Amino acid sequence: MTQKISAKALKPEEYFITEEPYYEAVGNEIEIFEAADSNKLPVLLKGPTGCGKTRFMEHMAWRLKRPLITVSCHDDLTASDLVGRYLISGGETVWIDGPLARAVRHGAICYLDEIVEARKDTVVVIHPLADDRRVLPIEKLGELLEAGPDFCLALSYNPGYQSVLKDLKQSTRQRFVALEFDYPNAELEKKIIMSESALDEHQAAQLVKFARMTRNLKGSGLEEGASTRLLVHAGKLITSGITPVTACQSAINQALTDDTEMLMAIHELSASVF
Repeated sequence: MTQKISAKALKPEEYFITEEPYYEAVGNEIEIFEAADSNKLPVLLKGPTGCGKTRFMEHMAWRLKRPLITVSCHDDLTASDLVGRYLISGGETVWIDGPLARAVRHGAICYLDEIVEARKDTVVVIHPLADDRRVLPIEKLGELLEAGPDFCLALSYNPGYQSVLKDLKQSTRQRFVALEFDYPNAELEKKIIMSESALDEHQAAQLVKFARMTRNLKGSGLEEGASTRLLVHAGKLITSGITPVTACQSAINQALTDDTEMLMAIHELSASVF
């Protein structure tokens, strides 16, 4: 068998975002990300589920005119999944770059979503890329891949789900510029819902009011309150003719919990608002 390396080219339709993703800045996160990128510094996004971290990354990739390669991290994610591996193809042994190596080779933004879900031995792979070395060792090829000026590494995680087993080690955390995300204020969240779901202002305001009620239950039966993402889902159902209470039940309540008593309590909250 012969051996060859396949450095897969980036196709614009796969990784480039051609239309501006809707994003409303909550603070100075855009300016900080641009400054970090210009100084070749990796970025860590911290915030609850559904608060806009992924949309922010899509917006920044569009804004910087850079390809975006997103990896959704999980328990079974290995270093080879990120860096690459040999595969047998047509009687040949072919090296296929993983998403991280592909981003380094082609000057893309690599976004590792929910990094704490990945195995700790996998996370260590990013360390040489996240300090002033900016290199990716590919041991199986005997290659030290140097990141060019356009490569950017970004991670995200939800501090609310931290535990002893799923936490970001200090050796990883202290390599990054951190941006903290949270749900927007009521007025801005209403604007987002109206823009994303075409819901009228009154009903969007009611959804925001309901969301804040559920967020007050965090730690008292709920792990998380209703996210902005869930409010947009409910808004889309309402604009499609679903009654607000039913839309909340399907798009928000059922997504938050399976506990029967808590579901009844949240349902009563939505009924009181609508």
